[in-house]
Amino acid sequence: MATNNNFRTCPDTGLQFHRPAETLMKVNAVAGVVCMLIGGIMGLGVGLTRWPAVHFLPADAFYLALTSHGINILIFWLIFFEVAVLYFCSSTLLRCRLATPRWGWASFALMVIGAVMNNVAVLQGRSSVMMTSYAPMSADPMFYLGLILFAVGALIACFIFLGTLVIAKAEKTYEGSISLVTFGALTAAIIAIFTIASGAIILIPTFLWSIGYINSIDGLMYRVIWWAMGHSSQQINVAAHIAVWYAIVGVAFGAKPLSEKVSRFAFLLYILFLQLASAHHLLVDPGISSEWKIFNTSYAMYLAVMASMIHGLTVPGAMEAAQRKRGLNKGLFEWLRKAPWGNPTFSATILSLVIFGFLGGISGVMMGTEQLNLIIHNTLYVPGHFHATVAAGTTLAFMGLTYWLLPVLFRRKLILPGLAKWQPYLFGLGVTGMSLFMMAAGTLGVPRRHWDMSFSGAALQHDFPATAFTMMALNGMSAVLAVVGGGLFILLVVGSLLLGKKLGEDEKLPEAIIAEPVSDYHGIGIGRVSIPGTLTLALIFLTVFVLYYFVNWKYLGQTWGLS
Repeated sequence: MATNNNFRTCPDTGLQFHRPAETLMKVNAVAGVVCMLIGGIMGLGVGLTRWPAVHFLPADAFYLALTSHGINILIFWLIFFEVAVLYFCSSTLLRCRLATPRWGWASFALMVIGAVMNNVAVLQGRSSVMMTSYAPMSADPMFYLGLILFAVGALIACFIFLGTLVIAKAEKTYEGSISLVTFGALTAAIIAIFTIASGAIILIPTFLWSIGYINSIDGLMYRVIWWAMGHSSQQINVAAHIAVWYAIVGVAFGAKPLSEKVSRFAFLLYILFLQLASAHHLLVDPGISSEWKIFNTSYAMYLAVMASMIHGLTVPGAMEAAQRKRGLNKGLFEWLRKAPWGNPTFSATILSLVIFGFLGGISGVMMGTEQLNLIIHNTLYVPGHFHATVAAGTTLAFMGLTYWLLPVLFRRKLILPGLAKWQPYLFGLGVTGMSLFMMAAGTLGVPRRHWDMSFSGAALQHDFPATAFTMMALNGMSAVLAVVGGGLFILLVVGSLLLGKKLGEDEKLPEAIIAEPVSDYHGIGIGRVSIPGTLTLALIFLTVFVLYYFVNWKYLGQTWGLS
C-alpha cells in the first residue's frame, strides 16, 4: 500500500495519507479557520458591547453580531474541523483509502454553500434571531436553508467516515479493534447523526413556515426539538476533542491509556447518555413534565458525567505514567513540571483539559441540576459555561492538533515558533476570563440576551449590583485578549501555509514530532500508586466541585424568602 501512488507516507510519523482524503482534510480545516475568523471578529463586537463603559454596537448591530458569532463559532468552525478529524481518524489512522472521495467533495460543497448562505442572510440584517432562532421569531428563508444544506453536507461526511471503517475492516488494513482515537471519532460521528436528524426534524418545517407553506410553529415544540440539535452539536465537539486529547498524549509522550477498555466504555456512555444534557435548557419550560426533567437531569445524566470524569482521569494519568517511565518519577508533580510547556501542541491540549474539566465540567453539572438551574437559567452564566466547554475545551484541543498537523499533513514548517509558544496561553487566559466573569455576572442576574444591562431608556428600570458592571468590564477585557490569541493562531496557521518552509515528501524534520511509545508502566509512582499526581489533582477537582455545588444550594436557599 505504501508504494501506491494514491498514498503518501509521512517520514516523521510513518502515517500513511490517502491523497484524496488528505486534500479533503486540508480544505475542511481551512474552511473551519475562515469561519473561526468571522466568528471571532463578531465576538469582539459582542464583548465590547457588553462592556458597559464601551457599549460598542447599537442594538440592531449587536444582535446581528451575536447571531453571526454563535453560528460561525459553535457550528461552522467546529464541524468543518471535525469533518477533517473524521477523515484523519478513519483513513489515515487505519491506513485505508477514503470511501467515495467524490461524495466527500459533494459534502464539502454543500457545507460551504450552506455556510455562505447563512452568513449572507445574517449579514444582510434580516436574520438577527441569534443561534437559537426561537419561533415565532422569523429569519430569512435563506438562513434556515443554509443550515439545512450545511447539515446535509455534514451528514454525508459522517457516512463517508462510516464507509471508510467498513472498507478498512474488509481490506484488513489494521489488526484487532480500531484504535481508541478512531473509536472516539466514531462516538462523535454517531452523536452527529442524531444531532443532524434532530435538526432536520425542526429546521425543515421551520423553513417551510418561513416561506409561507406552514401557518405556524409551536414555540415549545420548537425549543424541545431544536435543543436536541443545538446542544447535541456541542456533544459532537466533546467526543471529538477528547479523542484529540488521547491522540496528543500519544504523540507527545508515547503514552497509552491506563485501561483502553475503560476509556472505550466511557465513550459508549457518551453515545447513550450525553445528549440528555440538552435538557438543562428546558428546565423552566412549563409544558414539560417534572418526571421528564428529573430523569434527564439526575439518574441518566450522571452516567455521562461519570464518563467525562473517566476521561479526565485517564488522559493526564496516561501522560503521568509515560513521564514517570522516562525517569521523571520524583514527588507528585515532577512529571508535570518538566512537561514540554513551550510546545504549543502540548500546552493547548493541557489547557483544554484543565479549563474544560474545572470550569466547563463543574458549571455544567450545576446547570444540569433542576433546582439550581432556576437561579442561572437564561442569564450570562449559560454562555459563560459554554465558553469554557467549546471556546476553551474544544477550540484549544483543535489548535493543539493543528500545530502538530502543519508539518505532518500540510508539509509546512511553523513560522514564528517563539510566538506560537505563547499563543495558547493568551487565548486560554482570555476565554477563561470570559467564562469566569460571565458566570459571575450571570449569578448576579445579568441576562443572557439583552443588549444593554443598564436598561437605559427602558420603561421598567432595574439596577444590578456594582459588582456586575465590574464583571462585565473584565469580560470585555478578556474578550479582547481571547480575540488577540485567536487572531495569532490564524496568523500563525495561515502564515505557515503561505510562507512556511515547504517540506518535501521524504524530508524529515530535525526535531522529533512523535515520541517513542511506552509499553510498560511497571515500577513507577509512589508506593503502590502508579499515578499519584493525577489522583491528587482529581481529589482537588472533587473538593472544588463539592464546595461550589453546595455554595449554589446555599445561594438558592436565600431566594426562598421571595415567596
